[in-house]
Amino acid sequence: MDEKQDIKLKEISTWDENYYMACFGKRVPLVVDHGKGVYLYGTDGKKYMDMIGGIAVNTLGHGNGRLVRAISSQAKKVIHCCNYYYNEPQTLLAKKLVEMSFADKAFFANSGAEANEGAIKLARGYWYKKGTPKPKIITATMSFHGRTMATIAATGQEKFRIPFGPVTPGFEYVPYNNFEAIKKAADSETGAIMLELIQGESGVHPADFEYVQAVRKFCTQNNILLIIDEVQTGVGHTGTFFAYEQYGIQPDILTLAKGLAGGVPIGAVLANKMAATGFGPGDHGSTFGGNPLACAAGLAVLEEIESKGLLSNVMNVGAYVQKKLNSVGKKTKRIAEVRGKGLLIGIELESGSAADVKMKLFEKGYLVSSIGSNVIRIAPPLNISKFHVIKFISALQDVLEGKE
Repeated sequence: MDEKQDIKLKEISTWDENYYMACFGKRVPLVVDHGKGVYLYGTDGKKYMDMIGGIAVNTLGHGNGRLVRAISSQAKKVIHCCNYYYNEPQTLLAKKLVEMSFADKAFFANSGAEANEGAIKLARGYWYKKGTPKPKIITATMSFHGRTMATIAATGQEKFRIPFGPVTPGFEYVPYNNFEAIKKAADSETGAIMLELIQGESGVHPADFEYVQAVRKFCTQNNILLIIDEVQTGVGHTGTFFAYEQYGIQPDILTLAKGLAGGVPIGAVLANKMAATGFGPGDHGSTFGGNPLACAAGLAVLEEIESKGLLSNVMNVGAYVQKKLNSVGKKTKRIAEVRGKGLLIGIELESGSAADVKMKLFEKGYLVSSIGSNVIRIAPPLNISKFHVIKFISALQDVLEGKE
């Protein structure tokens, strides 16, 4: 790093400390300048392979031509118009998502937390409009559904709730992958069960197939809505566009966000015809939700995934990554378990600090995230190649073996 670039990092980090709320702790010492493909480039003049993809956001990597053209073209036309009027990208994206999924209706928000807020509100609105309010929603321990007041209440981790109490009432938490616990918790007040198919923020823990099947059957038999949170697993990260496709079920309500517009903020609530009746005119809305720019970006992402066969790439490269990681684990004796589906993968360390491994990978030019004390998470762009994976695996093995 030359003196000028070092000054840039010192300047930005000092201003950040002075002016930005301290919500993110100590940041990685990187000032991002630009990105191309699977790489981010810093003001330090170095390039970094983005193996976390903005936390499952940069679906197409950085600087993707189709996405950039769509954003630029739409920005020249109109960036925002209020929802008093129709806007074509919003309608086309809703149509596309409905045609791709179980859903009959869609609504757009600005983030995953907003999408989950909408899903919670929709479920409660559904039962209220039927004249039989059922406010209770069952969620799983160690889940993560967002950082707004309702979504921290839905999140099954006390550390997100306790400092901000009293939280929104009406949620009950049960152990993940434990169907008997759901049966025991459900009662006449239960209107919905809300689950992630992979708990990303607690260490990348997939739901068992039999568990998800049993929960879907139980919801149907007991007239309970099933909400599936695919904020992190959706948009192809597990190898199918929706993770629920791999579990042989259909939810009543589903949420998307993160990768849907490749980095432009967006969230989506999808619902079948029955559940969608929970909202009527005036019941819900969003000033920026479904704006033309974000929806044009979303359409471009879906077109690129389809035209480039990226779901097949996720399946193939994802299987390759897991195979190679397991091989590294055997060689180094440092990996306890490799979990996940497709390109959403958690690497649980047998020993050592995940934060230390993350920083050593950063020094070698690779960006990952650490969860808790011992899990490394990767969620790279869907178009990453085996060539890039080989380089990452080699760097990880060197770090685990203590090589400089």
